[in-house]
Amino acid sequence: MDRDLFQKESGIIGESIEMKELVDVVLQVAPTDITVLITGESGVGKELVAKAIHSASRRKLRPLVSVNAGAIPEGIMESELFGHEKGSFTGASDTRKGYFELADGGTIFLDEIGELPIGTQVKFLRVLENGEYMRVGSSTARKVDARVIAATNKDLESEVKHGNFRADLFFRLRSINIRIPALREHREDIPLLFQEIARHVAEKNNISFAGITPDAMEYLKGYQWPGNVRELRNTVESMLVVERGRLIDTASIRKYLKEAGDDGHNRNLPVFTHKSAEQVERELIYRALLEVKSDIMDIKGMLAQQPRSPVAVNSQYVEAHVDTDNHSTGENFVPLNEMEKRMILSALERFNDNRRLASKALNISERTLYRKIKEYGLE
Repeated sequence: MDRDLFQKESGIIGESIEMKELVDVVLQVAPTDITVLITGESGVGKELVAKAIHSASRRKLRPLVSVNAGAIPEGIMESELFGHEKGSFTGASDTRKGYFELADGGTIFLDEIGELPIGTQVKFLRVLENGEYMRVGSSTARKVDARVIAATNKDLESEVKHGNFRADLFFRLRSINIRIPALREHREDIPLLFQEIARHVAEKNNISFAGITPDAMEYLKGYQWPGNVRELRNTVESMLVVERGRLIDTASIRKYLKEAGDDGHNRNLPVFTHKSAEQVERELIYRALLEVKSDIMDIKGMLAQQPRSPVAVNSQYVEAHVDTDNHSTGENFVPLNEMEKRMILSALERFNDNRRLASKALNISERTLYRKIKEYGLE
């Protein structure tokens, strides 16, 4: 298939060397049934590439079943993937097909494969090796013909070293590894991505788009985009809807990127590409907590100039004390674990204990949130 036509049909946008090489690899592996592992940071478009592989495969007329392993509680993981028999556990009132059975003849896309529990990894490897699985509560082996595409933003090699991921499964998965570059690695594609996203948003919402100034586009190209294409899409959507019909200039962009945590143009944020997802998630939470701490310190500074009494802020009170003093620097610090606990509590309260929404707001997986809730005794 012609590369340009394939990119147009699949929605993979980019003229950079990195994206052309990516598309070439996709076109090579798509017609086969070989297992593919897609890696890359959060927000780079791993599911889009998985859909592109399926659409160019001989299975394209069969179903593509997408599963986010990180969003499935560990206790029901095997039931979700392999199905269960009636009465196999409390609440199993009917026999249920699993995702693998639903994908028979087609493709199953397992996102966040690094979140699979060790026990489930054994059974997953069995499916990869010989296409066999058993429903929960059954002793009968079943056969399935489903191509597997897995994805992760974790460093699986590091996970293997730390005993969190089986080595045999890792070696089985990495036979074909497609790495999607972060947006900052192919900045020359940002104008194309911006224009395509803007066109789609304008058409979908029936709003006009007056364009973007050259300086504003350079500003976009200079931003680090820690959230990658997903962050770019969200930013463009917000700008077009709010700035409805106005020319997008640098001032407009600064406003929206500042809301996302940007401190200025060409901010050189540290990039962690060889850390586990849990480490990255913890650092993202820590970064947000530092901003909260900065706001608290500003409020404390104002309180110091006022008579010592509680100050109402949004019908709540800001207390004039901190947990830990660092006398050598003259700064006040709250321990990281306490700050993390407070942020999780705040998110849960804000979303009325909806853990899915809370995990999205904190930019961590639901499984990580469940573990943190248990760790801090917030159940």
